[in-house]
Amino acid sequence: MSNTEWLWLIGVAAALIAFFLACGIYVFFVEPFRLAVTRREIESAWLPAGFDGIKIVQFSDTHIGPNYSVKRFEGLVSAIAAEKPDIVAFTGDLFDARKNNPDREKDLSALLSRIQAPLGKFAVYGNHDFGYERTRRSTNPSLAKAGFELLLNETKKIRLENGEFLSVSGLDDYVLGKPDPARTLAKLRPDGFNLLLVHEPDVAAFLVRYPIDLQLSGHSHGGQVKLPIVGALVRTQLGRRFLSGLHIVSDRRRPRRPYLLYVNRGIGTTRLRVRFGSVPELCVFTLRSKAKAEG
Repeated sequence: MSNTEWLWLIGVAAALIAFFLACGIYVFFVEPFRLAVTRREIESAWLPAGFDGIKIVQFSDTHIGPNYSVKRFEGLVSAIAAEKPDIVAFTGDLFDARKNNPDREKDLSALLSRIQAPLGKFAVYGNHDFGYERTRRSTNPSLAKAGFELLLNETKKIRLENGEFLSVSGLDDYVLGKPDPARTLAKLRPDGFNLLLVHEPDVAAFLVRYPIDLQLSGHSHGGQVKLPIVGALVRTQLGRRFLSGLHIVSDRRRPRRPYLLYVNRGIGTTRLRVRFGSVPELCVFTLRSKAKAEG
């Protein structure tokens, strides 16, 4: 082999090493530390006019622990507060449920109290909220102490001074909890706007029978690692079908009333601090009312 050929091979090898090194640096030390703010308008003919322009901020899957520090979470809280939300929705997995996670014992209520929302702060449990022991008693009380209403198979009404209202429902975690959609959702008024918080997104496929207008979920981390052609490498239980973004869940029984599902990519990571093609996400939704004749 000539010197020229050797030099060419060495150059190619060096380029490949540099490429894979750059990829490694990006997936471990760059993308997991980024934050994308997704802004969407949600139109509904069932939204009362008084709620037009109301802003909902959703965050999910922070997985506070060795891979996502309290210090970084403080920055997220500042980002949420800066949005000046009317409603805040947290869709589960505040702490990471690994065996050795001393952060799980920390009281973060003072930090979470910096998030203000005049129409309410709501949260549901995720599977990691049960802790490594996989029991309810391991759930950290910080959210409740900070004024978040933990919706455990419950529905709350947000009322305006003019009497108009919308409903916010929350279901228990589907992996480790005891969700009860029949009791929680069966009495929802079909002539009003109904928001649902539930950790796992794929349950939308069988909740579509209820008059839900918008479901907010997390859990999937957007696949956490998404490769071209191959797709998502991480698919969790009940987070396989709907991985990220906005979906219209179709059902022939409600042709004129769309069931919207938004799957938040989450903030933290689990198992490994690695992300690729799934930048951590904070979601800002602006509700818009439209005439029923358009629906």
